[in-house]
Amino acid sequence: MRYLSTRGDATPRKFCDILLEGLAPDGGLYLPEHYPRIDAARLAALRRVHASQGYAALAFEILGLYIDDIPAADLKAICEKTYTAEVFGTREIVPLKKLEEGLVLEALSNGPTLAFKDMAMQLLGNLFEYELARRNEGKGEQLNILGATSGDTGSAAEYAMRGKRGIRVFMLSPHGRMSPFQQAQMFSLQDANIHNIAVEGVFDDCQDIVKAVSNDLAFKRQYKIGTVNSINWARLLAQVVYYFAGYFEATKSDNEKVSFTVPSGNFGNVCAGHVARQMGLPIAQLVVATNENDVLDEFFRTGVYRVRGSADTHETSSPSMDISKASNFERFVFDLLGRDGIATRALFHDALGRDGRFDLSGDTRFANAAARYGFASGKSTHADRLATIRDVHQRHGVTIDTHTADGVKVAREHLQPGVPMIVLETALPIKFAATITEALGREPERPARFIGIEDLPKRVQVLPADAARVKTLIAQECE
Repeated sequence: MRYLSTRGDATPRKFCDILLEGLAPDGGLYLPEHYPRIDAARLAALRRVHASQGYAALAFEILGLYIDDIPAADLKAICEKTYTAEVFGTREIVPLKKLEEGLVLEALSNGPTLAFKDMAMQLLGNLFEYELARRNEGKGEQLNILGATSGDTGSAAEYAMRGKRGIRVFMLSPHGRMSPFQQAQMFSLQDANIHNIAVEGVFDDCQDIVKAVSNDLAFKRQYKIGTVNSINWARLLAQVVYYFAGYFEATKSDNEKVSFTVPSGNFGNVCAGHVARQMGLPIAQLVVATNENDVLDEFFRTGVYRVRGSADTHETSSPSMDISKASNFERFVFDLLGRDGIATRALFHDALGRDGRFDLSGDTRFANAAARYGFASGKSTHADRLATIRDVHQRHGVTIDTHTADGVKVAREHLQPGVPMIVLETALPIKFAATITEALGREPERPARFIGIEDLPKRVQVLPADAARVKTLIAQECE
């Protein structure tokens, strides 16, 4: 399997090359040359593997379709090391929880940082460590990971990479715009290889800095910059696995279809569903749920993709989705445009850079997008969030976080008779305690290991939204 850029660079690259690279040299995102197709026989075989051997074995089978430059025995060992009950708190790894008829939650938040990002980050940390050890051969080379987070990516990455040999993490977050619990999870880490940078701006500013640094090819090579954001294909690939697991748990035969609703800001989580559907997983709908920052909902309703500036990005009670520039969206549009790299670059580099928007409403390919790719969308507000949290708790005795509430609210608007709707749970409620308390009149349960985390000493630097300042900091820490 080889990989190419969404912006036209077709230089063939192997998985382990793009694992450590992040963005392509032309600024595009990597995708495989083709999506492996899962026919009926292979789907049935994967169901048997999942039923008899569990999640780690399923991950090995799916990842192995895309990774041919890691020996099978090593890849299997990495999967088995990653997806354990000790790490994720349950042998099922991603158990389903039924709400009302036709609506279920897929629990993705049982990992070390209580968010779905752990599902991929734990794998990514082990892949990085494996590949660096294989390449370094005692040379002491360092991978400097640069990432941006709106809340959960940062802590998941840092917990996965802390103490890893040969790895430093530089994580950007929007200053003062995460929940107190999210900030404490990251800033309380004292590991020498973890560097937290609070950027005076919004998440999109953080994301722009990561891309600017990654596009400085000389700096990137000199300091061996890698990424853990979902622009890294390996992370998105790891997320494909739980779509297959959710399908097998929700159905009894391979003739059935399911739908998924995915709370989404950066389009990474739902893009993994797009990949699974392209592979042949029987997905009826992929429903994108947004909050008040509804750039994705606007696109799927109108065909217009319109990036908001910092001043127009709302600060909401589902802060991990306070994003108006969805990095992974480029991967879907590349497929939508028939994998035309020149056309994709014209939209994401030229039009967005010049106008901050593009319009595909008159393009016949957009007109067929819902039928061809299964996408639908909806949005949720703070009032919707509170009402959904209360309703799910009162009717089902289940407490959900604010982002999952956005998902449940939108999912209920897209139910189809006879087709199970799986809502991807994004985090445990304690990460957003203030809003849960507003909805239910009490703080949600807190795991014992996180009691008092907000009171721990903090290790963080505050910087302006300036890529040059971030590069200076990286250079200083690497001396």
